[in-house]
Amino acid sequence: MATTLGKLPHGDILKRLSQSEHFQSGSFHNLEPTEMLAPNSSYWKMAIKYWQKPNSIRPSSPIPSSKINLNELDATKPQYIWFGHSSYLLLADGKKILVDPVFSGYASPVPFAVKSFDGTDVYLPEDMPDLDILLITHDHYDHLDYETVIKLHPRTKTIVVPLGVSAHLLSWGVPLQKIVELDWFESKEIVSNLTVTATPTRHFSGRSVLRNKSLWCSYVLKLGEYKVFVGGDSGFGSVFETIGKKYGPFDLAFLECGQYGDDWPSIHMRPEETALAAETIGAKSFVPVHWGKFILSLHPWNDPIKRVLVASQNLKLNLQVPKIGESFAFTGSGSVDGWWNFQ
Repeated sequence: MATTLGKLPHGDILKRLSQSEHFQSGSFHNLEPTEMLAPNSSYWKMAIKYWQKPNSIRPSSPIPSSKINLNELDATKPQYIWFGHSSYLLLADGKKILVDPVFSGYASPVPFAVKSFDGTDVYLPEDMPDLDILLITHDHYDHLDYETVIKLHPRTKTIVVPLGVSAHLLSWGVPLQKIVELDWFESKEIVSNLTVTATPTRHFSGRSVLRNKSLWCSYVLKLGEYKVFVGGDSGFGSVFETIGKKYGPFDLAFLECGQYGDDWPSIHMRPEETALAAETIGAKSFVPVHWGKFILSLHPWNDPIKRVLVASQNLKLNLQVPKIGESFAFTGSGSVDGWWNFQ
């Protein structure tokens, strides 16, 4: 358990993040006021709702998926593979970038809680190709998975994380020289034709009761001739207008669309807000993520995709909805075949 939890920033890591303008009074803060819970909510009320949860939050049948040999993919052709929730592999300009991989089968400190849906664990760390970058948006268990990092870091050249997250990685044996740690609006050219810029989201961090000791990020990737937005977790807010004006438009964006609830409206987007965020940042195509694998809220498991489909049609946006494990081109049109239409 102690290993899975990771460690809080200390020593040189704490000294560096303490110099960030976003770190004040011992914690990181969002750029705009952000409450964790709605004014009329409480953790007690949320617990009652959870114990009365409807059956529709979990699919009644295994999630459809595909399984391909990732090592045989041509990394010069811009494409991505979604693995459910917020995990996906990007390939372009000969580079291979894996985002927020969670392949342990659960998203919690213990393996018997927050278990993945049937059919979503068709890929394991061993199936991943050697990586140029492992990209982590924040330290929550559904984005930073101890078991997956332990298995992947020996085959990864560089791990890019928000300020403070390196403390977890170092405690897990990841060499310091592999880690690039970024503050909001900080950029780093990782290799030729691959630049990563950390950008803000409206969220929080923490793997225990202590929150916001490390930063949470989205990222702008300049990947050859393409510009890709990795959205991380975020409530809707002015951050999208800021990012759109400063870095947009984008050829492709991955945006959170799931695990929303009336009790926490400021830290996760509703599907209609996801579509609006895509429009705001100038995404030529966007992929809804943060759904389809884990239960972290009480909405029906396929409610996110049904609602974002309608919202994207109303805004005339190019929505891409691949199946888990399916290779999909950056510039492809939406794969909207209704594979999610079952209870």
